[in-house]
Amino acid sequence: MHGDQASPPHQFQLDEVDDENIWSPIQLAAAKGDLGEVKHLLAQATVNPNEAARGYYGKTALQAASCNGHLAVVEALLAAGADVNAAGGNNGGMTAVVLASGAGHIDIVHRLVSAAADMNRPPHQYMGRTALQAAAEGGHIELLQCLLEQGAEINAPAAKNNGRTALQAAASGGHDKIVEIMLDYEACVNAPAVRYKGLTALQGAALGGHDRIVRRLLEKGADANAQGSYYNGYTALAAAAEGGHYEIVQMLLDAGADVSATSGNKTRTAAQIASFRGQEEISQLLQRVEKR
Repeated sequence: MHGDQASPPHQFQLDEVDDENIWSPIQLAAAKGDLGEVKHLLAQATVNPNEAARGYYGKTALQAASCNGHLAVVEALLAAGADVNAAGGNNGGMTAVVLASGAGHIDIVHRLVSAAADMNRPPHQYMGRTALQAAAEGGHIELLQCLLEQGAEINAPAAKNNGRTALQAAASGGHDKIVEIMLDYEACVNAPAVRYKGLTALQGAALGGHDRIVRRLLEKGADANAQGSYYNGYTALAAAAEGGHYEIVQMLLDAGADVSATSGNKTRTAAQIASFRGQEEISQLLQRVEKR
């Protein structure tokens, strides 16, 4: 059974590797889905299926096979003793089950979970995700529902840098149906934005121009004036102004958004952001509200 394709699965590209030579032969073979070469290498006593991920984009062999959808290679590596919960490289440190979840490979996720993959392992502090957060971000509904049914933690904390809770990830990506599932499971609507490159669910939806999600979150009590991330953060109103989304700006004003509020290290109001971005209609609207 294959996952839905709400967003295309990630495919291995050598230009994503900071230094190809950092990758071992078995890691490269696994990434490319070369089952014959993987088996040939595993038959050699000197080859370790658990060679650590190295470099910024490094992946273990199991992680490389998992994120690229190579189930047969995953099976071969697990049979050879691959560590299902090994940490990934520096860029996100994602485990095999997180990578497979983000790419929507439901068959591989099932196999990894059956091999004791920890779907609720706390995310790496830099751009990390849990399996559920990754599935929500990728828009993979069927996979997300399976993870929830198997006990995935819906309100797991986000990574400290550029992290997203599952609801924040879904809202930012415009995945309406997943947002509804999250709300049905009582996801925290007002989980705060992480300090660095974070967004609340409402801020993420406002920035992306997802008006239906903005409306739904407001109905569920989302705070229109929640503080944004310290680093490059936005209030929801500033996020909508940044994206040029006039209807969302009006919706947030109707919900009591504060036009004078600033957020993050740039300390600009929504009107200032709109003016800077050349969003004249939004800028004029916000200036009229400021003068009231």
